[in-house]
Amino acid sequence: MTVEKQYEVIGTRPIRPDGTDKVTGRALYGADIRLPGMLYGMVLRSPHAHARILSIDTRKAEALPGVRAVVTAADLPDLESKISELGEGTINLRYQSNNVLARDKVLYFGHAVAAVAATSIHVAEEALGLIDVQYEVLKPVLTAQEAMRPDAPILLEELRTDELGAKGTTPTNIAEHSQISRGDVEKAFAEAAVVVEREFTTATVHQGYIEPQNSTALWNVDDQLTIWCSTQGAFGVRDQVAEILEIPVSKIKVIPMEIGGGFGGKIGVYLEPIAALLSKKARRPVKLTMSRAEVLAATGPTSGSYMRIKMAANREGRITAAQAYLAYEAGAYPGSPVGSGAAVIFAPYKLDNVLIDSYDVVVNKPRAAAYRAPGGTNAAYAAEVVVDELAEKLGMDPIDFRILNGVREGDKHPGGSEYPRIGYIETLQAAKNSPHYQSKLEGPYRGRGVAAGYWGNYGGKSSASASLNPDGTISLVEGSVDIGGSRASIAMQLAETLGVAVDCIRPSVGDTDSVGYTEGTYGSRTTFATGWAAYELGNKLIQEFKARAAAYWEVDPAQVAYAKGVLTCNGRRLTLADLGSQMDDMGGPISASASVRAEKWGPAFAVHIVDVEVDPETGKVDVLRYTAAQDVGTAIHPSYVESQIHGGVAQGVGWGLNEEYVYDAQGRLLNASLLDYRMPTALDLPMIETILVEVPNPGHPYGVRGVGEVPIVPPAGALANAIYRAIGVRLNELPMSPARILAALAAKK
Repeated sequence: MTVEKQYEVIGTRPIRPDGTDKVTGRALYGADIRLPGMLYGMVLRSPHAHARILSIDTRKAEALPGVRAVVTAADLPDLESKISELGEGTINLRYQSNNVLARDKVLYFGHAVAAVAATSIHVAEEALGLIDVQYEVLKPVLTAQEAMRPDAPILLEELRTDELGAKGTTPTNIAEHSQISRGDVEKAFAEAAVVVEREFTTATVHQGYIEPQNSTALWNVDDQLTIWCSTQGAFGVRDQVAEILEIPVSKIKVIPMEIGGGFGGKIGVYLEPIAALLSKKARRPVKLTMSRAEVLAATGPTSGSYMRIKMAANREGRITAAQAYLAYEAGAYPGSPVGSGAAVIFAPYKLDNVLIDSYDVVVNKPRAAAYRAPGGTNAAYAAEVVVDELAEKLGMDPIDFRILNGVREGDKHPGGSEYPRIGYIETLQAAKNSPHYQSKLEGPYRGRGVAAGYWGNYGGKSSASASLNPDGTISLVEGSVDIGGSRASIAMQLAETLGVAVDCIRPSVGDTDSVGYTEGTYGSRTTFATGWAAYELGNKLIQEFKARAAAYWEVDPAQVAYAKGVLTCNGRRLTLADLGSQMDDMGGPISASASVRAEKWGPAFAVHIVDVEVDPETGKVDVLRYTAAQDVGTAIHPSYVESQIHGGVAQGVGWGLNEEYVYDAQGRLLNASLLDYRMPTALDLPMIETILVEVPNPGHPYGVRGVGEVPIVPPAGALANAIYRAIGVRLNELPMSPARILAALAAKK
């Protein structure tokens, strides 16, 4: 489908401005930093999943030649509890500090306990072995169901359940119970023609970014702290470090390096406060870089979960009731994405009767971090399997069933908000009419599955600034870390606003001292919100151009016209190159800045179709064909939109078929490497077909709605439905690995 309004720049496919540096190896990532006198740091991590720290003796490590500093939690301020926003969620800053360096207890295998800085990485590693930590080992709890039992070991003695807004009085592992309720589900279930109820579990999975976490810090003699790191948001790092170390934000400068992936996993801080403390003690710059094993064991994966879903429909095929029980693992500290899961689970469907109970549960695993539509994949997997079974029992085509029950503009989200203009029905129709869905799939042990997905998206705070160069080009500085081509998508919106070619815009990502406050690259917000800032910036520049030309021509600014980089008035003409090259005659340098708090972000929907073939002898699933249809609002750069969809599908396939953390009974991670943690490669995937449905978001000047997160929501559900049609058994556990498929086939026999 095409956008109703046509643009000159938007919708084209220019080469990304950072591409050459990245393919030639000139781009600098966090681990590339080299500073004079730099020391190398390493972190000592807990071998236990749950234990009290009785003592830490660092004297031998400090005496080792070459060691310049050793730090433990005793070097951190002992913070009071304080809730703070952290990207896609909130965090108690006391817990955040304790996650950086364990204070009284270790709560997961790999929990940081101490750190050293030395003249070489080898000396630092040797020093770790000299730190003597005495533990009292405690029994771990590794699943939400286990942690919720009355007799379960307690992780955080001070934790009390927030029970529908009221604080409990007894120690617990349940941090919060929240509820969404509308109508009368019990009455609707009793009157329904068809009812389906199922239980589901999903495993802990990691974002799988290529570049490990890293941080280099220089705590200067004037108490100015500079941090170079791989992060999704420089201002978020600045704010977290300021809170954890109790120093003013004005004393901290964060320089975001190029980032080798994040997907939500590089919002929180792990190494940055440690590097800062080591640098302060050693009076030298200190660099820390995680190994892959540390990344998997000690950074935030997404939540494993336990879910019960019940849905009902009448004889005409309309869904009459939906109920969900969601228990998500938060990891060691509260803050799972169960709230987002509740927002996603029934979002594509019109519902008069709905009840969703959500539980945030702490377990002895790393504190959960965001992962691309956090909480959404789990929830959609469960709901879409049940929706598929409802359609089957009613004898309806799975897409027709969704079209009949799908939300439209004016319908209410389960949480109560009213949908603005959305393109869900158009996306369903595009999927139904696709060559893939219209084709035949034949052969034994082959099946086709369909699933839908939703993500609410976000806007938030963004800033950008620009200046006119003497040759008429524009230097653009924006505050959003570029993960998926946002330099290009933001520059394109500025170019569209100014009416110039995108090659005239020279974009760069600024540090926290170089651009106004900008939230991180998360929530599918960057092209939407920072693009809006670029739109406002372009309009400010146009007004400045007109004012300068008017002063030069000695006319009123209202008499000056501007179009496509040219100013005119009464037959006189100035190009931007004229304006830039004659700055001295035009009143000096020309620049502008813009900051926005973007709201009215548009929800996004996707519909995925997948064909699979299952080997009954091995349980292996081959993905034969995959099509993803998605309402993308306005595709600013279609190639990048397609790439976002490809990436989400690839990650969703991994989540659905293979990826999971494997722990032993003591809570030790057994597959902390990419050899054992099985992510899909190009050999595991077909060419992914995309259908871009462009229903512009009326809340944005260019119709933008976020596209990066919803593609990971439907894959697991679509795969589960395809596998069911291939083998005749519905699987209720992720990943749907060969072993689980063989077990399901054996149980069927």
